[in-house]
Amino acid sequence: MPARSVAGIAIRDGLVLVGRRKPGGELGGRWEFPGGKMEAGETPAETLRREYLEELGVEVEVGERLGVYEFSRGERRFTLEAWTVTLSEDAREHPEHDELRWVTREGLEALDLADSDRGLLGFLR
Repeated sequence: MPARSVAGIAIRDGLVLVGRRKPGGELGGRWEFPGGKMEAGETPAETLRREYLEELGVEVEVGERLGVYEFSRGERRFTLEAWTVTLSEDAREHPEHDELRWVTREGLEALDLADSDRGLLGFLR
């Protein structure tokens, strides 16, 4: 069974929120949509609410599912679901990221996005 993760796509005034992972690790220095791995028994909405509170210190309202991207790394299979989210306020903290940025949808193409997150771009058009 593939490992399941969710990404919250926050859009405000035509801009999309992304974070750049702090240096180190496999994704260090690359951009991503906030979110994370689903824990046993969690729904996608519960995961997104937990992850946004942990990573950005804000509550979110989870909207519609935009799509699912499936990929593999070696023998491991993964499923990444993209969901719309609305932030209750601006992010207060970001322990996983060294920068947060609101960018245009076109601007996402120019960023060094994590490969899995790049697979979600088609759902934003």
